[in-house]
Amino acid sequence: MTHEQAAAVELPDFDTLADWLVEEGALTVSPSELHGLLAGQVAAGARFDPVTLLQRIQELFDIEPLQGEGVRKSIMQLYLATLQQFEAPDFSFELLLPEDDQPLAVRAEALGIWCSGFLSGFGLQERKGPQGLSVEGQETLRDLAQIVQISTEADADTEEDEGDLMEVQEYVRMAALLVFSECNEPDGQAAPEAGAETPVLH
Repeated sequence: MTHEQAAAVELPDFDTLADWLVEEGALTVSPSELHGLLAGQVAAGARFDPVTLLQRIQELFDIEPLQGEGVRKSIMQLYLATLQQFEAPDFSFELLLPEDDQPLAVRAEALGIWCSGFLSGFGLQERKGPQGLSVEGQETLRDLAQIVQISTEADADTEEDEGDLMEVQEYVRMAALLVFSECNEPDGQAAPEAGAETPVLH
């Protein structure tokens, strides 16, 4: 995908997506977990059309069909931005996490939840080949599994704690890019889901 083929798609706003999920009654679904799961699926080679995407999310999170136009568009935007950022040559992939003005403990928990979603999404997607990942890639997944347990015990948000979280967050970002690069062709085109076609964000 090149910039000539499609305009850049940004990740949806964390709080807006969270509000829409609440309105839909999907109280157990975190925007970070949702993004992590989609990123894991895409990194493993999955591609979706709008209908298949919404069906997959409903199945994986065991929730009722999403009815609101806002949340449906937001999830499609989340998927398209994730795919586009993975394929971008400038390593612009971002994690959907709470804003930096949120308490450190909240952001640390969200990062762990993102990693959990990524591992679930990656593990659930059937991949071609006997292994699919190098030794480094497999170690990366094990590291993400450890980060799932991340927690902040400090009562105050110290600069040291903040720096540590940013460091882990950057590691997770690069780890996801590594896994994607190992499981997808250089042009980013992987085997599509049954019935999948190139999605268009309206």
